[in-house]
Amino acid sequence: MKRIVLTGGGTAGHVTPLIALLPALTKEKYDIHYIGSYAGIERKLIEEYNIPYYGISSGKLRRYLDLKNITDPFRVIKGYYEAKRILKKLKPNILFSKGGFVSVPVVLAAKKCRIPVIIHESDMTPGLANKIAIPAAKKVCANFPETMAHLPPEKAVLTGTPIREELFSGNKIKGLDFCDFTANKPVLMIIGGSTGSRTINDVVRGLLPTLLRDYQVIHLCGKGNLDPKLSNTKGYVQFEYIKKELSDLFAASTLVISRAGANAICEILALRIPNILIPLGLNASRGDQILNAESFENQGFSYVIKEEDFTVSSLLEAINTVMENRHKYIEAMNKSELNNSIDTIMKLIKKTQL
Repeated sequence: MKRIVLTGGGTAGHVTPLIALLPALTKEKYDIHYIGSYAGIERKLIEEYNIPYYGISSGKLRRYLDLKNITDPFRVIKGYYEAKRILKKLKPNILFSKGGFVSVPVVLAAKKCRIPVIIHESDMTPGLANKIAIPAAKKVCANFPETMAHLPPEKAVLTGTPIREELFSGNKIKGLDFCDFTANKPVLMIIGGSTGSRTINDVVRGLLPTLLRDYQVIHLCGKGNLDPKLSNTKGYVQFEYIKKELSDLFAASTLVISRAGANAICEILALRIPNILIPLGLNASRGDQILNAESFENQGFSYVIKEEDFTVSSLLEAINTVMENRHKYIEAMNKSELNNSIDTIMKLIKKTQL
C-alpha cells in the first residue's frame, strides 16, 4: 500500500487544501497519516476524518522581537526529533506539506530520512516557514503565476490550490433555511478568518442596522467573538466557525466580504461569488494578503479595501459598488484559469513518490 504523510497547520488555511486532497488520495488507495502540533486547529479538523494524527512540539517562527524567540527554537528542535521518529516508523512514500510553522521540523526530518517532499505555497511569495523548507523539497506547488519567479525553477510547478469538492454542491434553499432567512433579500456573508478579525467584526456590527434594511447577513466572526446582544436580531446570524453547512451558506450568498488569505479567496473565485477583500495590514502580517488582494483586484475578481481605510462608510460604498456591478465581477471570474488543482497535484504526487 502507498503511504503519504500530510503536514501543515497554525490556521485553517493551512489545513483546508489538505482536506480537499483527501477524497482523491483515498480513491487512489493511499494510507494517509498526518503530523501536526499537539493542540493546533489542524488536530481538530483532521481527526474528524478519522485519519491517524501525530502531535509534535512546535515553535512559531517570528520576524519580530518576542521573548518566545528564545524558547521556541528548542521546541522546533524537539519537534524535529519527534517527527523523525514518527517518519522512521511510518516509512511513507512521500510527504506533502502545506506550510505553517509546524511543518518545518517535519519537512527537515523527511529530508534526513530521504523521504520525497512536495510543498504547496498558497501566497504570492513564500512565507518564512516555506522559505526554510523549500531546499528540502523535490517540488513546490505554486498558487499564482507571479509566485513562480520566487521559487527555484527546477522545483516550481504551477498548480493552483485544491478546492474541497463539497463546496460545489451547496444548496441555496438549505442555506437560507439554516439561517432562517427569506428568499426575498440578498445575503451578505462576512468571513474574518478562522481566528476572527476584531476590525471586521466591529465595522460590520456598526453598520448592521443600515445593512439589514436591504440585506440579510451571515457573520463568521471567529472563536470567542460572538456578540450575545445580537443573537436574536432578525436577518442576522453569527457563527464562530462553520464546517458542514459552509457550502450551503456560500450557495445562499450574493456577496462575500473576506480577508485575503489565498485559500479563502481561491474558494470564492472557484464559486464565482462577487466579493470584497480586506487584506491584513503590514502591522499584523508580512503583507502576503495585500499582494493576494492586489492580484485579484487587477484581474477584476474583487473589490479591495485596505485595512487602514476600512470603515463603516468605506464598507457601505464598496457593497453598493459591487452589487451594482456584480455581473462584471462574475464575468471576469468566469475567464479565470485558476481552477481546481487536485488532478495536477495528484499526478505530481505519483511522479515524485518513492
